[in-house]
Amino acid sequence: MPQLIFLPHEEICPEGAVFEVEPGITICDAALENDIEIEHACEKSCACTTCHVIIREGFDSLEEATEIEEDYLDKAWGVEPDSRLSCQSVVADEDLVIEIPKYTINMVSENH
Repeated sequence: MPQLIFLPHEEICPEGAVFEVEPGITICDAALENDIEIEHACEKSCACTTCHVIIREGFDSLEEATEIEEDYLDKAWGVEPDSRLSCQSVVADEDLVIEIPKYTINMVSENH
């Protein structure tokens, strides 16, 4: 089973996290099932950018982003070439190293 390795995030998972998941689950669902409270303001329907993550390792194992996901990523805070919406990123057979950006567009607009 592939491992998801979440890098430390000062608020969401200060210690980071490592756990195994079954292929076919989204990164967002896997995070939530393992007590990583990643934001998902649109209830995982690919209608916002709050679950934006950066895939530091294993990016090529994910299916390509849809045009809709790409359009939303263009609006995400701190987007990088290996950025994805975690609600749309389905885990395959490879381990993934995942960074949750420091802010989401919600946090920036609400002055957190």
